[in-house]
Amino acid sequence: MRHFGHIAPAVREGLFFQEPCEFDADSPARVLSAALGATLYSPATRPGLADDVIKQAGRGVVSMVLCLEDSIDDSEVVGAEENLVRQFAELDARSVEVPLLFIRVREPGQVVDLVERLGSAVRLLSGFVLPKFTEERGVPFMEAVAEAEKACGRRLFAMPVLESPELLHLETRGEALQGIARTVDKYRERVLALRLGVTDFCSAYGLRRAPDMTAYDVRIVGAVIADVVNVLGRADGTGFTITGPVWEYFRLQERMFKPQLRRSPFLEGRAEELRTALIEHDLDGLLREIELDRANGLLGKTCIHPSHVAPVHALSVVSHEEFSDAQDILRPERGGGGVMRSAYTNKMNEVKPHRAWAERTLQRAEVFGVARADVGFVELLAAGLAE
Repeated sequence: MRHFGHIAPAVREGLFFQEPCEFDADSPARVLSAALGATLYSPATRPGLADDVIKQAGRGVVSMVLCLEDSIDDSEVVGAEENLVRQFAELDARSVEVPLLFIRVREPGQVVDLVERLGSAVRLLSGFVLPKFTEERGVPFMEAVAEAEKACGRRLFAMPVLESPELLHLETRGEALQGIARTVDKYRERVLALRLGVTDFCSAYGLRRAPDMTAYDVRIVGAVIADVVNVLGRADGTGFTITGPVWEYFRLQERMFKPQLRRSPFLEGRAEELRTALIEHDLDGLLREIELDRANGLLGKTCIHPSHVAPVHALSVVSHEEFSDAQDILRPERGGGGVMRSAYTNKMNEVKPHRAWAERTLQRAEVFGVARADVGFVELLAAGLAE
């Protein structure tokens, strides 16, 4: 699979200076953690889940979470587990390419049990999402993933969700973060990414952000994100990929834009029209939050609606200007440091302070590609949405 792999090769060639790389479930963890992109969540109770997975793969989704936790009622868990086993078996029998698939469990015991029940279809499973992760809860979860991996003979990743009250409350946050740090460091080889549960953070204070507000506008939430990145997202080799929080609103109806998008992958001068339409249909807040995610050190995003996928991926593509700067900073002859004007002649590139940024930018460029100099977000979004 690859990002933008669902669009025609000729269109992709016209959009990218450097195309996104190909990867699969067996690729190195450093590639997969950067490539998660818009991770689409779906309740495990859906009767047509196998069809949903195949459909979303055809629309450019590369990672999905099939949820047994908060998205379903407590009374539905047993039936949802049975449905998951059936749907995995159906996918296995159809021998089709699927996204990276993760199961969000409630308790550690579900991890080994589900792996055993999946049988040969476990080959389609990339790992587990572990809710309300703390040191106390996290160790049993991580041990369960290790046991399940041994039982099925294939690599399984964990994606802990940071959403517990201990992490939110100021008086316990420092201790909670240190405990989480100890746990994920101990099991570093199987932690693919850390996910943020902002809805749970808001719930603790009876808050819910409006569609014109980002998570960073809710100060108490923004403070937690900053502290999580401070402790767990460092660029010195000790950090982890941390993904952006969920966006709750999805009133955008993609069919409104289909007639425009079919006319040309480059919109024939209609970019501003599409940009205005997107903002008018409640995507402005999402777009701002995606930009703030990246500015604050997050990569990828939890998504609960398919209409969010294309914007996340379009804004994850590295611009030609970013790529040019990153390459200049990392040239071997620059190893001793120094400062120079960017090739775009609009900024200063200082080699030592900007090195970590440049390395992360090239990692993102590997999996999301580099846009051509005359291609921007709107063109990439249009290509991602067009059928």
